[in-house]
Amino acid sequence: MLQRTEGIVLRTAPFGEADLIVTYLTSDRGIVKAFAKSPRKVKSRFGSSLEPLTQAKISFWGKEDAALPRLTQADILHPFDSIRGTLKSFLKTSELLELTLNFLPERDACGKAYPLLINTLHEMERGTDAGLLMVYYKLRFLDIAGYLPGLSGCGRCGGKGDAFFLSQGTVLCERCSKGHELSFRLSPGAIGLAAGLLGWSLPKLHRIKPQETLLSELTKVLDEHAKYIMQKNFRSQAFRVS
Repeated sequence: MLQRTEGIVLRTAPFGEADLIVTYLTSDRGIVKAFAKSPRKVKSRFGSSLEPLTQAKISFWGKEDAALPRLTQADILHPFDSIRGTLKSFLKTSELLELTLNFLPERDACGKAYPLLINTLHEMERGTDAGLLMVYYKLRFLDIAGYLPGLSGCGRCGGKGDAFFLSQGTVLCERCSKGHELSFRLSPGAIGLAAGLLGWSLPKLHRIKPQETLLSELTKVLDEHAKYIMQKNFRSQAFRVS
């Protein structure tokens, strides 16, 4: 069965001497892995269409439930080469790809994840603040995937609180937090920014310039929350580029 869809390359892995396993986030099938025959040869018909971050119209052959269908065509829609060509931008974007790969099950058609990633990358190319985009994507993606940390109030009683507990995945008030080890304390500004970003659309982000301290607070909480769930660190964060 020939299947067609649209997707963006999240990662590739060598297979044998000249083949690749390509992992896509697709518009209607979620995360899909496909086998690409001989793309590492000089005269490959795939050209640069299998580079990470490349958005393409793709076709693959195999049974609908095949674990590794064969990629037969990949026509580039947008290469996002300006992001891939800058180490700092690529490392930041790699965090988003890691988050996506770790939190979305394969073949789970999560329709909101694909446009969120594509539109975030377009905003990054337009020069929207990368730090703000990273926080925005992580908040919105974790919400879509069902792992959004509770930041707006106590996760047990709904009361006010500013103490975040990794083991609970939420802010807890003083009464409900007894017996739990505090992980972070959040400022009112950071809590308010998180709530605002969850309600804003991407094109509006250029209108705001939040303080770096607030972005740092949210980045720390979101990253530690994600790592706690994944039970591992982001590989891309092992590199530091000033």
